Amino acid sequence: MNALLTLSHVTKIYRQGGMLGRRQIVAVKDVSFEIGSEPEILSVVGESGSGKSTIAAMILGQTTPTQGELQFRQKAVALHGKAERRAFMREVQPVLQNPFEAFNPLKRVDRYLFETARNFSVGGAKPDRQQIERLADQALHHVGLSLEEVKGRFPHELSGGQLQRAAIARALIPQPRLLIADEPVSMVDASLRMAIVNLFEQLKHELGLSIVYITHDLATAYYISDRIIIMRKGEIVEQGEARRVLDNPQHAYSRALKDAVLTADFASTS
Repeated sequence: MNALLTLSHVTKIYRQGGMLGRRQIVAVKDVSFEIGSEPEILSVVGESGSGKSTIAAMILGQTTPTQGELQFRQKAVALHGKAERRAFMREVQPVLQNPFEAFNPLKRVDRYLFETARNFSVGGAKPDRQQIERLADQALHHVGLSLEEVKGRFPHELSGGQLQRAAIARALIPQPRLLIADEPVSMVDASLRMAIVNLFEQLKHELGLSIVYITHDLATAYYISDRIIIMRKGEIVEQGEARRVLDNPQHAYSRALKDAVLTADFASTS
């Protein structure tokens, strides 16, 4: 079966400083993996500076690799024009870390949903107002909300959990095949984190979505993942089926990450 997403020997080098003091920072080094045609949740786990968010940015076409290639549906991720980017974003959508940064505090939340429905309507024809509201309401219902709950409300009038659900709903409106969720629960209250994680699992099954779940939280990765990639200093140190890797990690860094998480955290997610 054809892969949905493929990264082949991808390296990203940032160059800092002027001509005399120029230095290189290798953010990602020779990373390869793929997501197949069947829906799955692939977690990319690592500490700050491990390169996981740089991988997210490259998948989303926000930055280009220095070496190697990314392909989505066997086509290079190289977004050169507005039409090409829009077509790509119909199928690949981000879910960001901080929902309060994803929404302008002076703009009503429903405006974002309506704009997305207008710009990414499925079928080509511009939807009318009634259709726009229906698309927004359908997406909100997938995340346990409704248009009635968010209509006319500003971001500060919603809880962090509600706002992150609204951000996920917005990402669902174009009916994508792939979500790139970059630390999506790190800014949510601990009591609500598992609810968001469970939501991703639900969306995988209900909508046939694949999700790249980027996190430093090994406990939620253990709970949610079909497969897992563990990164350190820009390199993959271990990858494979999630339970197999995390129940019996082979690399010293993987073992250290697991040891840093309380055993109770794993027991509670089993």
